[in-house]
Amino acid sequence: MRSHYCTQIDENDIGTEVTLCGWANSYRDHGGVIFIDLRDKSGLVQLVCDPVDSKEAHKVANEIRDEFVLIAKGKVRARGEGLENKNLKTGKIEVVVENLTVESKSEPLPFVINDPKVGEETRLKYRYLDLRKASSYETFRLRSKATIAARNILDANGFLEVETPILTKSTPEGARDYLVPSRVHGGEFYALPQSPQLFKQLLMVGGFDRYFQIAKCFRDEDLRADRQPEFTQIDLEMSFAGQEDVIKVSEDMLKAVFSACGISINIPFNRIPYHEAMEKYGSDKPDLRYDLAMVDVIDIFARCENEIFSNIAKNSHINRIKALKVPNGDNIFSKRQMKGFEDYVRKFGASGLGYFQLKEDGLKGPLAKFFSDADLEEIIKATDLKVGDVVFFGAGEKKLVLDYMGRFRIYLAELMEIIPDDVFEFVWVMDFPMFEVEDGRVKALHHPFTMPKDLDKENVEDIESIAYDIVLNGVELGGGSVRIHKPDIQEAVFKLLGISDEEAEEKFGFLVEALKYGAPPHAGLAFGLDRLMMLITKRSSIRDVIAFPKTQSAQCLLTQAPSPVANDQLRELSIRVRENKKA
Repeated sequence: MRSHYCTQIDENDIGTEVTLCGWANSYRDHGGVIFIDLRDKSGLVQLVCDPVDSKEAHKVANEIRDEFVLIAKGKVRARGEGLENKNLKTGKIEVVVENLTVESKSEPLPFVINDPKVGEETRLKYRYLDLRKASSYETFRLRSKATIAARNILDANGFLEVETPILTKSTPEGARDYLVPSRVHGGEFYALPQSPQLFKQLLMVGGFDRYFQIAKCFRDEDLRADRQPEFTQIDLEMSFAGQEDVIKVSEDMLKAVFSACGISINIPFNRIPYHEAMEKYGSDKPDLRYDLAMVDVIDIFARCENEIFSNIAKNSHINRIKALKVPNGDNIFSKRQMKGFEDYVRKFGASGLGYFQLKEDGLKGPLAKFFSDADLEEIIKATDLKVGDVVFFGAGEKKLVLDYMGRFRIYLAELMEIIPDDVFEFVWVMDFPMFEVEDGRVKALHHPFTMPKDLDKENVEDIESIAYDIVLNGVELGGGSVRIHKPDIQEAVFKLLGISDEEAEEKFGFLVEALKYGAPPHAGLAFGLDRLMMLITKRSSIRDVIAFPKTQSAQCLLTQAPSPVANDQLRELSIRVRENKKA
């Protein structure tokens, strides 16, 4: 229908007849001459409807309102002297309309497009209108470029794109699966995949050597700004490959993706062991755009005269006393703020928060009286304090202290506005623990198909895995590992996880059997495409980079899903819905 997109025409096209299609972005009547800003995916161009040039087009233009869909035919001309619009790509020209067709009318919109005050619920209910914003189109243009770049570089590296099943078997973490009832197998269910993990390992057993997929995944879990019930990941797996091979391919792919989005990044990325990340930053996804690293001072506190701290320090294998220095904090924070910091960490289980201020005449603060002058000097040296600095202390059980001090670190950085928003700081977090213990139950920290470094440790939480996460600006972009390819190791891991032989056979029998038929060493990784695009486009939520996202309560406001279904459908699926009585 069109000869050009709106912004494809410029001064070189003056005198040329063009046909343009799009939406009426705005409408102005200047004393009989009607001006319409026509909008398409490329941008805006001004249409001029003058009765002198075309009475018929002018008559049609009189009826046009915002968001009408138009087809306009006319000639390109230069704008009059002094009438150029420097804010528009097409600001030096306009199109004099000879023929104007209204292809579709629009009722008054429920909100003004591009109005920043419109609430998210309204925008999601009318998502198709929200997508008309130029910024929305640019977001999905970049997402498309990024996806194509990832495909191209993986293809160039010998990877084969393979689609794995969407209807599959429920995993041991079944409470987080989305279940799909089977009509032909009454009372039985499929599950939507949380990841293609098992299938991509089977592809390696099948000799495919290198696999990738832009994969849809599903998790029925509590949602946050960086989570959705359905999400997309760039999934890859390699045979006869180890950790270094996966990292090399991943960094090359990320460089290509960022380049496609107009951003240059440097590789290789920095690396940090999991243990160091936790001890210094209190997080396995540390934001390294700023410092504020924690220092262990438990040995110094062991000598203090405060029994609470000295008793904590006696059990250094299970407890921590961490110091967090804030440069010039004495001149930044008020006394009221300092007291409020203790309230902040208490929300995460802390029993308190100590602090010192380094003045000209030494360390000052409520805790100073419990330390000798020599130990106060040790604290200054250990934390590298300068006059005007403040140092905060958290003490208690290891996991608790690392958690709330890590959160406190981020809170302070945001409060002081020291986090640069124009920096992309990547880091690989390496050597994750294989297992964690919660409520006396052993769980896999990543997944039970991760290769352990050594299963002979006395304490199961001391066993490390060959696993690696890629983190960008404090956000986990993806995770991967070397996989178990030997059945005896896989069976040993199942036993440590408390998975019986019967349960292992029921849940993973097909995988364990496949490993017995000559499985190659293999490794892989999966990137969260939505999170990646959220960071590239500097959005605060992945909902902004998904065309039709769900709310934080996992609802689609546009289609009103989830919704009840007819009793006939339920009966056919052998399902009866229990009435949900409200309290």
